[in-house]
Amino acid sequence: MTTKYIFVTGGVLSGLGKGITTSSIGKILQARGYNVTAIKIDPYLNVDAGTMNPFQHGEVFVTFDGGETDLDLGHYERFLGLELPKYHNITSGQVYYTVIRRERKGKYLGQTVQLIPHVTEEIKRRILLITRREKPDIVLIEIGGTVGDYEGLPFLEAARQMKLEMPNDVLFIHVALVPLLSTTGELKTKPLQHSVAELRRVGIQPDIIIARSPKPLDESTKRKISLFTNVSTSAVFTSYDVDTIYKVPLLLEEQGLGKYILSRLGITPTEPRLNDWISFVNSLESSKEEINVYMCGKYVKLHDSYISIVEAIRHAAAKLGLKPNIVWCDTEDIEKDHTKITELNNADAVIVLPGFGARGVEGKIETIRYVRENNIPFLGICYGMQLAIVEFARNVVGLKGAHTTEVDPNTLYPVIDITPEEKNVEELGGTMILGNRRINIVKGTIAHAVYGTTEITERHRHRYEINPKFFKDLNEKGLVFSAWRVDVPRVEIIELPHHYFFVATQFHPEFRSRPLRPHPLFVALLNAAYRRKHGLPSPYSVNTTVYA
Repeated sequence: MTTKYIFVTGGVLSGLGKGITTSSIGKILQARGYNVTAIKIDPYLNVDAGTMNPFQHGEVFVTFDGGETDLDLGHYERFLGLELPKYHNITSGQVYYTVIRRERKGKYLGQTVQLIPHVTEEIKRRILLITRREKPDIVLIEIGGTVGDYEGLPFLEAARQMKLEMPNDVLFIHVALVPLLSTTGELKTKPLQHSVAELRRVGIQPDIIIARSPKPLDESTKRKISLFTNVSTSAVFTSYDVDTIYKVPLLLEEQGLGKYILSRLGITPTEPRLNDWISFVNSLESSKEEINVYMCGKYVKLHDSYISIVEAIRHAAAKLGLKPNIVWCDTEDIEKDHTKITELNNADAVIVLPGFGARGVEGKIETIRYVRENNIPFLGICYGMQLAIVEFARNVVGLKGAHTTEVDPNTLYPVIDITPEEKNVEELGGTMILGNRRINIVKGTIAHAVYGTTEITERHRHRYEINPKFFKDLNEKGLVFSAWRVDVPRVEIIELPHHYFFVATQFHPEFRSRPLRPHPLFVALLNAAYRRKHGLPSPYSVNTTVYA
């Protein structure tokens, strides 16, 4: 069939969950057997999300081909079970950069280069290029920000033009806030009305309204929305607050959204197959056994900074029938008050999180020392692995003052140093070691028991590595290097075989976890946490390849 395009816009305020809504729509269409993909448009002028502070923008999601993208691509991958390439994240920076380069090369043959048609044509070109490359049945396109933002206007104009050019193949879905007024208990539709009015002002009439609300809309509220937005009441749906994001596809399907979308696109509706998804959601909701997972890092005040790790924990917990209680631990607080470290006694598992720079580093190192000495199940990710090396070098090997050259370029013991390929890099954007790399796992290690194979592929985002000059010192004191990059002699996983569970990775396992395919490292961590909590033996013993 002809490829169909669904544009998802948002109104009133950011953070409504357009990414979850887009992913959920994709899920209920995919469940009907259609080849669905998703694109995220970000109107900011950054070329990509790589140089943005997580406090401002949340997690930087890394694609398999090395793209540093908006976190919504993570939602798309998790809900749809896909691996999306980096060009599925389109930014103003990319678009304007391309247009200006073409103008400098004389590609516009003397024309006056303007937003319309040149910028809008480049936006459409990028969308249609994905169609030509991948040949999907349905493309979901989420336009970031809110309607009315100046920077988003070229993208809305490009969407309007696509509707004009392909009237039967383009659908507009608008997501907007319908708040509940606490003083009266009323659902207030005026913000949504103004949002739709703003959208219509730029020439777009939404086909479907999805109200983000604390509770389901009643019929009178739907009629009011319909009257003031020129959208049929049958096209007004609610995405109300739920205890897990993975429930959103099911509540939208219950309201008939999937069937309505297909009918509007001229496609004969079919019944969805969501049994596996329903089982996963039921497992999330029915699990009673609580496991305290402490997340220790420097960006913990904004939980979206580590959203893929949070979701990976939930995926693993659902598989094991556990209920994760995530406790955020700011390592800067531990630096300021060392007595706070004893709070980790309440932890069943500790994850030392990725990050960059000096802030909070000594708190992370102290956290790693504490969990190592107290036999608390531990997973270190990227910077978490590098600082585990620093801690081990200082406190076990005896290299006082050992550090990473990222923090202390003049340390006498640079156990973590910049990789050879990064030494002469000058620009920061898009220049790290990024995306998939092939890895070999050493037989007989914990890593081998966890993965059940000796060959894996994982995603990366780093500049520094374990300094090969210190391999011998670290090994002699009992640290095991259990996985290596295939193409260069670089350590990818470290472990302590005599600890209850102590594993750290240079790569980011969270980016490959899926609701129905949880990542084995997170499953192993939670399994170890559960067994230790109940006084059971470690699920691993030295030199075994059997995962208990």
